[in-house]
Formats: sequence, C-alpha cells, structure tokens
Amino acid sequence: MTSPDDLEAQLLALGEDLDIPAPPPAEVVRAVRARLDSLPAADRHPAPGPSTRRPGGLPRVPVRRASGEPGGPRPAVRLRRRAIVSAVAVLVALLLGGTPVGRAAVMEVLRFAGVELEIGGPGPLPSGLPEPLPGEHRVTLEQARRQVAFPISVPAVLGDPRDVRVSDGGRVVSLLWPEARLDEYDGRLQVVFRKELGMNWPEEVVLGTSPGWWIPARHGLSYLPRAGGGELPVRPRTAAPTLIWQRGQVGLRLEGAGDLQRALEIAGSAR
Repeated sequence: MTSPDDLEAQLLALGEDLDIPAPPPAEVVRAVRARLDSLPAADRHPAPGPSTRRPGGLPRVPVRRASGEPGGPRPAVRLRRRAIVSAVAVLVALLLGGTPVGRAAVMEVLRFAGVELEIGGPGPLPSGLPEPLPGEHRVTLEQARRQVAFPISVPAVLGDPRDVRVSDGGRVVSLLWPEARLDEYDGRLQVVFRKELGMNWPEEVVLGTSPGWWIPARHGLSYLPRAGGGELPVRPRTAAPTLIWQRGQVGLRLEGAGDLQRALEIAGSAR
C-alpha cells in the first residue's frame, strides 16, 4: 500500500511533468466551470469530517488516538497534502480539457423541452440544404390547428407566418418567416430534436415564469422521428443560434432570430 509520504512525492512529480497551456483555453475554463456548477451543492462543498466508508462500500473502522499520540500526520502536513492533491486535480482537468480525449470526458447530455443537448462533443456537422421532416406538408394556419393536438402560438411581432408546415403525423408544426423559424411540438415525454453544441454552453434565460435556454452559436441539429414510426433520424444540419423554451406541455424552438434580445422579444410576444 502506498504510504501518505509516497503519495505526496508522486503527486509532486506528476505536477512537475504536466504540460499545461498558460493560460488554459477559454473554452476549457468554461467547460470545467460549468461542470463544477452542475454538481449538487453537497458535492461541491462536502460536509467536514472523515468518511465512514472505504472505497468499494466497505465500512471504515475508526482509529482512536490519544491526545499527542504519534502515528498520524500533523495538521499542517495534512493541509499541505490536501492543497497538493487539489492543485494536481485542477491541473489534470485542464490538461484533459485541452485534448480530444479530455473534451469527451467532460461531455454532458442535457434534456429540456423535448430537446437533447450534447455539450463537449465534436460540434456542428456541415450539411447542405435542410431536409424536410418526415411527412412534412404545407398547410394553412387554421388547418394546422386542426391537425395537431396542442395549441399553436404565433409571435405577434412577426405577424402571420409566410409558410406553415405539419410533420410526422401532427407531432411538429413549423412556422416560417424570412428571418426566423419556429418549431412547436409536444415536449413532455420524448426527445424530438438533438443538438450538438461542441464546446458552446447554453445560457439559461427566463421568459415570464418559464425557463429557457439560449444557444448563441451555430450547432448541429437532428430530428428524431416518433418512436415506432419506422422513420430514420433526419440527417444533421447546421442550425443558427436558437432559443428553446416550454409553455405548458408544448416545446418551442426559435431559430434565426439573430441575437438573444431579439429572440426574447419574439418569444415574449407569442400568443
């Protein structure tokens, strides 16, 4: 078994051998910071005191020592050792974040409002023109309201859409204007869209009392057909910055608004 002194020496040697960019890439810092922020508070700030279990789940037998009895490290030594372990852990995280393997290690998959976000992967995939969704067909707004099982919202600041399409047996309705596209769908149970963001983390926003996410950069977008329908996922395309949010049971995905302020203005006017 490695003694505490041997472990300290090994960590010091590892710290000297690490080749860390200085300063680390900005996207690495954001990824590590977001990873830490996503942990429960109990994990970020563990309660003081010794652990009662060994690795593997076996109970730890407490060792009782009389006051002043030798055999345990002095408080100053323990603090120094903890500082070394923490510093090396941060260096290893930054080193991993600067490599393809390391970026995969910090990849996150988040789900919200019928959208699955993959963060830390390869990023958007180049593609040609967007492919139609399964069963996509043009309709009027009145026809769309009769063909889908959820209420359709129309942003007042954009006016009536130039084009309306219903897809996948009434699962999705798409409203299109020259400057924007708004997809509406049942966002309760199944994932409808998948987005590959690369190292671009979404920004949490609030629309009235509803939470939302703003994706500020171009990213990969795929449509996942209804389970059991026999359709294959639509080939990924590159999507423009997008706002996603939920109203009741309906998920909404607004693409092409340009910036967050304009996207929030459009979304806030949806009725």
